[in-house]
Formats: sequence, C-alpha cells, structure tokens
Amino acid sequence: MGSHTISPALSALEVHAALDDVRRLVQVLRRSAGAAQRQLGISGAQLFVLQRLAEHPGASVGELAEHTATHQSSVSVVARRLIERGLVQRAPSPEDRRRVVLRLTPRGHALLRRAPASPGESLQAALARLPSPTRRGLAHGLRALLEELGASHLPPALLFEDEAAGATPPRKKKVRP
Repeated sequence: MGSHTISPALSALEVHAALDDVRRLVQVLRRSAGAAQRQLGISGAQLFVLQRLAEHPGASVGELAEHTATHQSSVSVVARRLIERGLVQRAPSPEDRRRVVLRLTPRGHALLRRAPASPGESLQAALARLPSPTRRGLAHGLRALLEELGASHLPPALLFEDEAAGATPPRKKKVRP
C-alpha cells in the first residue's frame, strides 16, 4: 500500500490556495455589504432580512431566522433595528393574536425597489446553485475548519451586521499596578 502523506510543499500550496479563496469570498461579501450601506444607508444584513420579509410577509422572527438560515437572536436584533428605522412593523397575527408577525412598511417596500442584491441573498443563491455533493463537501470542510478555530459553537449571525451597526470592540481590562 502507498503512503497517503502529503509533502510539505504541496500542503503549503493547498493552505495558500484555501486562504486565497477565503479572502476572495470575504472581499466579494464586503463589497456587496458596502454597496447596500452606500446606496440605502442600511447594512447588508438588514437588506437581507428585508428581502426575505418581502418574500414571506407576516413571518415571525423564528420563521425569518429559518428563511435567512440564521440564528433567531441575530434576526431579532436586525428586525428591531429595521422597526426603529420605520422599515418594518411588528403586529399581532390576524390568525392568532398571541403570535407577533413582521411586515414591511411602505418605506420598506420603497427601499427594496431600489436595492441591490444583499450579501446574504447572493451567497444563499450561489450555494443553492452548487451541486449537492459540492455543497455537502463545502459544509463538511467549513465545519471542520470552524472546529479547528474553536468557533463551531458560535451562533450563526447575519453577515457584517456587527460592523455596520458600529459595534464597539470589547473593552480592555485595566491592569492594576
């Protein structure tokens, strides 16, 4: 039987190629998010939630999390920001008054009419176009990478929402002399 070891030179080339591809992916997603911010004054994540809400009017936060393939807490924060901006309204469901649903306001509809594709929308569509075996392999590889980085436990947040919202970095602890 032959050896399955990879030469150090080949391994370094594979790492370099993978890093380049990750950089390209982040670059294209940042450009898309920047376009939304410049053109509309909202983050790419906020645009993505608006787009999914337009496709699923009257969705709850939980349903919107499913439609964006994101953690419910992330969608809740973005929805609150959209409500504060007057782009989305929260209302009791006509079918079940105990259930709260979200709907675009006229301002939200007007904004979407002039909106570019959001980073989340572009990425979700591109992933859907990949052949199933490729998608599975990509998901497996990304999961393994996240485990190596110690980040597999993090809830999936909407792309670049923290950056666009002006999130502040964690405060440094003061060192006492």
